Amino acid sequence: MAAMQVAGSLLCRLTREAPREPPPEPGNGFRRLSARLRALRPDDSSFARTEIHLLFDQLISENYSESDGVAPEDVNALLVQACRLVPLNQNHLVSKVSQLIHHLLNRLQVIVDEENLDFLLAYTISAIQQCGSWTHMAILQALAALVYCNGSKCQKYLPDLVGKTGLLMKLSDPAQSDPEVRRAAVHCMANLCLSVPGQPYLDEPYQSICFQTFLTTLQSPKLSDMDDVAFCMLLQNALKGIQSLLNSGKMKLTLTEELGALLAVLKKAMFHGLPGLNIEIPTVLYPTLLPQYDGRPLAKPQQSESCASRPTVNKKKKAKVKPKKVHQGEEEEKESNGETEAAPATSRVHLHKGNTQCPSSPGVQSLPLDGSGAAGKDRVSSPFSSASWKRVSSSESDYSDAEGGMQSKMRSYQAKVRQGALACFLSTIKSIEKKVLYGYWSAFVPDTPELGSPQSVSLMTLTLKDPSPKTRACALQVLSAIFEGSKQFLSVAEDTSDHRRAFTPFSVMIASSIRELHRCLLLALVAESSSQTLTQIIKCLANLVSNAPYNRLKLSLLTKVWNQIKPYICHKDVNVRVSSLTLLGAILSTHAPLAEVQLLLQPCSSGLSSNSSATPHLSLPDWKKAPSGSSLEETTINSPRSSSEPCWLVRRCISIVVLPEEDSCSGSEAGSATGSTCEPSPVRLEALQDVIFVADTANAILMSLQDKSLNVRAKAAWSLGNLTDTLIINMETPDPSFQEEFSGLLLLEMLRSAIEASKDKDKVKSNAVRALGNLLHFLQPSHTENPRFTEVIEEAIRALISTVLVEAAMKVRWNACCLGSVFKNPALPLGKKVSFFSLGEDLFG
Repeated sequence: MAAMQVAGSLLCRLTREAPREPPPEPGNGFRRLSARLRALRPDDSSFARTEIHLLFDQLISENYSESDGVAPEDVNALLVQACRLVPLNQNHLVSKVSQLIHHLLNRLQVIVDEENLDFLLAYTISAIQQCGSWTHMAILQALAALVYCNGSKCQKYLPDLVGKTGLLMKLSDPAQSDPEVRRAAVHCMANLCLSVPGQPYLDEPYQSICFQTFLTTLQSPKLSDMDDVAFCMLLQNALKGIQSLLNSGKMKLTLTEELGALLAVLKKAMFHGLPGLNIEIPTVLYPTLLPQYDGRPLAKPQQSESCASRPTVNKKKKAKVKPKKVHQGEEEEKESNGETEAAPATSRVHLHKGNTQCPSSPGVQSLPLDGSGAAGKDRVSSPFSSASWKRVSSSESDYSDAEGGMQSKMRSYQAKVRQGALACFLSTIKSIEKKVLYGYWSAFVPDTPELGSPQSVSLMTLTLKDPSPKTRACALQVLSAIFEGSKQFLSVAEDTSDHRRAFTPFSVMIASSIRELHRCLLLALVAESSSQTLTQIIKCLANLVSNAPYNRLKLSLLTKVWNQIKPYICHKDVNVRVSSLTLLGAILSTHAPLAEVQLLLQPCSSGLSSNSSATPHLSLPDWKKAPSGSSLEETTINSPRSSSEPCWLVRRCISIVVLPEEDSCSGSEAGSATGSTCEPSPVRLEALQDVIFVADTANAILMSLQDKSLNVRAKAAWSLGNLTDTLIINMETPDPSFQEEFSGLLLLEMLRSAIEASKDKDKVKSNAVRALGNLLHFLQPSHTENPRFTEVIEEAIRALISTVLVEAAMKVRWNACCLGSVFKNPALPLGKKVSFFSLGEDLFG
């Protein structure tokens, strides 16, 4: 027994010590099989067909990756050889070679070169025309892989593909009997429209043909014989096609009917499969005429408050009910208590047309929201009320682990449709003028509902109720894009007084919409668990704050945002911290000086509150009782406050710039430990934007001017320019103590840093020269008589002159023109220590 054990152990040792064969090199399998294939010659015998079948199967079964080192030209040569070996009368082999084309091009991420593309396109088009219909699916998949990013090289074949009687036009028709073939044809067309920068795009006739095909696909309802997943993929392909056309920059949506039809299908697709919704949307959305852009007086009654067609609203109803979004009707929402069971029909949201519908034409058709009309077996529950929807998506993943199998797969595909629609809408926003976009404001942005009425379905519905964090983030990106550049549109908003009229003025409607946006975004802020989506919420708020006219709105909107965002400046996620500081900066920049913001900056203040003890200087009841003739601004500015205690935001921003991360988050101003890491550059960059310009800030700015990041240096220079602007403003005050007490050593360092910054890149230089001019203007006799300043003053003036004479960038030269302010300072030793004639000679030749 012992001998057997010893022998066994020796055998095992020998086995373990046996030399192993070296692992196969990447791409060896491809090269070996490719060599065998290239050695074959066209042969119609059964033996040759069998060998080709086997080779194709082996090539398809190989586990390829981009790192295998397979050259694109080798792939192209193999595919051309494979097609030459397969006659079009051999349907099975045609199907197999089509699978090979699709497999290799997708797995190895190869784009076919123009010479080989010509042969392969001709082969696949002929194959569709000559082979049996059962091969069309595989051939179309191969065709989609061939035309991917190659649309500009397919000009010769466009009439055969997307002409009026082209193959893809026939196969993508809603009447196509095979839904999978129809989906594959739309996919081919979408890949054909995918543009590559630097290459020509599809010609105009074909762009319009493809656009109409995609639009028709999105408008068509799901057929009974089409699988739900296949329908989702069909919608995704159509959305990608439209997005590619819009991103090319050549597709212009100039016709109202065309744009309205696109926006209607996009809104339908945005809510595709969203649990608890059943809405009907008109086939076309029509814009509201905007007084900001067409010159109409704002005091007129709003005749067309909706994005529906040119309306003739029932005046009796109009006197009682505020005109709402006519195109989408009213929403009836009932919430159920169930969270995991299928939602009953009564728990769904339904938008009906009601009495406010504006008839565009007799018999107008509506677009059903397929996949969400009934509480079917593939949909899970949840009314997603504001209190309960967070529980549905408490993790970073789109769906909880309890949803498995087909249910989870179905929800995933539906979410991708919604995301595709939002991405396409974002491209649409970028391709049309803002004044055109804002005509459709009420179709996508919520308004405050009337008492007893449900909220309209809008982008905020997705933000608050969609179970997918990625979809919520996409909706917020679209909202941010809508808010960007909306200052002129929102400027008419006004709700500082009560309106008791038979109609709702347009200005009040916009103000109501701004209030509702604040309410919904702050609700989303509290409920959100995904850091990525949280960042988008805060960015969206910052865009809204930057464009809304708060001086024309009732108070407390900014106070609520301010109080809710403060905790997020110490969030664990750096992007959340950056966006939070950006939002605080946007608040500080709103129509400065805004009294509500000034109050927020007071020590221990939490803003306007009628019952808050944390606001010692000015509470809301005190403001309401303010003496007649005195404004809120006067009351706030004149209210007593401790001038020696800096604002908490100043301390916080300085700590971010100067202190290590762990100290800055705690608010400590103690020195940092050796080896500690500072906050990332984006956080410091945004902190600089929020600094209130006081003398203590200068040291933080000067330190940031030495940062290795150009963006940080640029923002530091911008902050230095703004800080020096405040120095000039303080010179105009009757009290000279500020100038007398300002540190001469700090002023000297600011001059030296500004001179060095004026030699930096244009982004830094443009503000550095502004700071130089202000600093030279600010100098007092006590500074100019100091020998330490003489050389620095002359160097600063030379830097300004050099920039005016030599610098090419207009912004830099314009800011350097503040040299004129230098001559306003009688304390400067021009003509004494600094030669005035030398300056004049440099400037005027």
